[in-house]
Amino acid sequence: MGRTTSIDSYVQQFVNLDNEELATFSAAFKEIRAQKRQFLIQPNFVARHRFFVLKGALRAYVVDEEGQDRTIQLAIEQWWISDYNSYMFQQPASMFVMAVEDSTLLQISFEDEQRLKSSNYKYETFFRIIAERAAAFMQRRVITNLTKSAEQRYDLFLEKYPAMVNRFPQYVIASYLGMTTEFLSRIRNQKLRFKG
Repeated sequence: MGRTTSIDSYVQQFVNLDNEELATFSAAFKEIRAQKRQFLIQPNFVARHRFFVLKGALRAYVVDEEGQDRTIQLAIEQWWISDYNSYMFQQPASMFVMAVEDSTLLQISFEDEQRLKSSNYKYETFFRIIAERAAAFMQRRVITNLTKSAEQRYDLFLEKYPAMVNRFPQYVIASYLGMTTEFLSRIRNQKLRFKG
């Protein structure tokens, strides 16, 4: 089955599981579908799941006091997404998590993840590794936002995530990079003129 192969091959990149361990790991996930613009997590409700993207694109964002949304995370195939503070501490969420495209996801509940981790050190190792990778990614992103110009941030995004450019609306990418849509349009137009 496609879903099993996808999560199995993914987890095997980080820990070596035998067939029985793989079956137990895979069985903890439930395949769900999310339609474009469907919310999976909303503020003030506890995030009960984390999601592994099999197919599709999602974004996590907050809305500030002026009503502007600020994109915190993007996710496409083989990425994870949730409101992690809410999920890990089982407290009310502060973010929206929404499908940007029709998406197929594997979800795991907080309780099932805890059960996996307590049943086998390999599962604990896997979740620790992806948490460490996520923490390192977020630190790099904060440093980039603090030390690079808007144009440099956009160039880095194009270089590292070319598959995302056409998957997310321009306003989402602008919000993710910490700039206005108009400013991003100006950068893109300058680049097009420069190429031409």
